[in-house]
Amino acid sequence: MSMNLTTNIGELDTSSVQLWNDVLAPKFIRFKHVAADGLALHSEAVLPNLPVKPGDRVLDVGCGFGDTAIKLAELVGPDGEVIGVDCCDAFLIHAENEAAARGKSNVDFVCCDAEIELPTCEFDFVFARFGTMYFANPVAGLRNMRRALKPGGEMVHIVWRERSDNPWLSMANDIVLRYLPQPEKCAQCCEPGPFSMANQETVHKMMRLAGYTNINFERVDAEVVIGNSIDDAIAFQLALGPAGEVFREAGEAAEQKRDLIEAALATAISKQKIGTFGIMMDSSSWVISATNPHS
Repeated sequence: MSMNLTTNIGELDTSSVQLWNDVLAPKFIRFKHVAADGLALHSEAVLPNLPVKPGDRVLDVGCGFGDTAIKLAELVGPDGEVIGVDCCDAFLIHAENEAAARGKSNVDFVCCDAEIELPTCEFDFVFARFGTMYFANPVAGLRNMRRALKPGGEMVHIVWRERSDNPWLSMANDIVLRYLPQPEKCAQCCEPGPFSMANQETVHKMMRLAGYTNINFERVDAEVVIGNSIDDAIAFQLALGPAGEVFREAGEAAEQKRDLIEAALATAISKQKIGTFGIMMDSSSWVISATNPHS
């Protein structure tokens, strides 16, 4: 399988891509059991209902560790094809290894930035799970995803709803902000951030500007795993997500208050539900579907 792209790899050398590869990727890899595996209930709620048929050609944007691309490959069957794209080389190595270990020959992975370029009119279906929220220019990225579709093709992307609907991220952030200031300018943040597409009206307008029709929003509530233990959950919150960004940006001041912050997080996390796979908390997402019009 191949994907027609003319983007020079040097064009991917943006500050955002560097941040993902140099700073965030090692943290996501360390906490893969939360950042990917812990979100499994959202995938399980969405993937079986996707408009994907055997034989379809599918694009998974911001595929990360490749878990959704591999599941999509199972849906399209041996006569279909799936291509996962991501700007982070380290994620794609994991994805390729996992696909090989599972013997999936109908899925391939390509390093590219969806905001810069995607192929046109090649796919029956385009998908993204918790990736479009990080588009610096969301309309451009969403437009490229639409252009990757054949006329009449469909897309679905999953994004987080409001902070108040996602205590698995907001609770820790509120606690950390008791001890550290909100950074005015965040040098090492994956902006615009996990809640950038929480507002339905705003995202509907983005989708229309990107050229989609039949735009639909469906709310999905599901528990997510935030760690195997209290210590694991604390480490995750201080490495990734809004709380992790505040802690990282505070530098030495954060380290000086680490014991106080970890104690406060431990108290809050200890009150959460213990499930089969670890500590569980509530989360809520939008499943946004739309169509690339025929003309």
